[in-house]
Amino acid sequence: MTMNPITEDDIADFLLNTPDFFERHAELLATVQLTSPHGQRAVSLQERQAEMLREKIRALELKAAEMIRHGQENVAIADKLQRWTRELLLTREPTALPQTIVAQLKTQFVVPQAAIRVWGVAPEFAGLPFAQGASEDAQAFASSLTMPYCGANPGLEASQWLDDPSLAASLALLPLRAGAAPKAFGLLVLGSPDPQRFHAGMGTDFLERIAELASAALSRLRPVTAAATD
Repeated sequence: MTMNPITEDDIADFLLNTPDFFERHAELLATVQLTSPHGQRAVSLQERQAEMLREKIRALELKAAEMIRHGQENVAIADKLQRWTRELLLTREPTALPQTIVAQLKTQFVVPQAAIRVWGVAPEFAGLPFAQGASEDAQAFASSLTMPYCGANPGLEASQWLDDPSLAASLALLPLRAGAAPKAFGLLVLGSPDPQRFHAGMGTDFLERIAELASAALSRLRPVTAAATD
């Protein structure tokens, strides 16, 4: 009868299923030699195990440091968001709100360029600059966004609202809505020369909070009937 050769898997299974093997053959532990991952020198089994533990500890330390860094970054962003919100609350004149939103985004979040357009405003605000220049296509595009758009600048109409669209390599477009209303009543545009400042894979939680707060503040510009039907 032909015997199948013993494989490495067979040996591994035997050792896993026979935990007392090395208790009966303790002298083997002192003689087993392994290749160190940090060179070609041979090391004992105990030393190799110690190296593996040190590597795991280093990996855990790096992961912990990364978590701390992300936590610190989130705290810093939350502080900026609070300062930005405070400025909105301190703005008494409704007509000053769009400029406050834009200016404070640039200041607090170091956004190189920002612009805003609002439509469907009360008649007394319809002639002001922030209520001008958004075509029906731009308004429909804003309503189609279910979350902020982040990515490259494909030459959208909204990018032309920025002071220098040619320097906006990446964009964040934040639709402004009254609560869960399907239609947007405005669009906030952020632009950066850094292609990675606003990219498709980034988280949008804070951008969504900015859009919600800006929308709530700008509700003062809308007709009472419009606010009541949203």
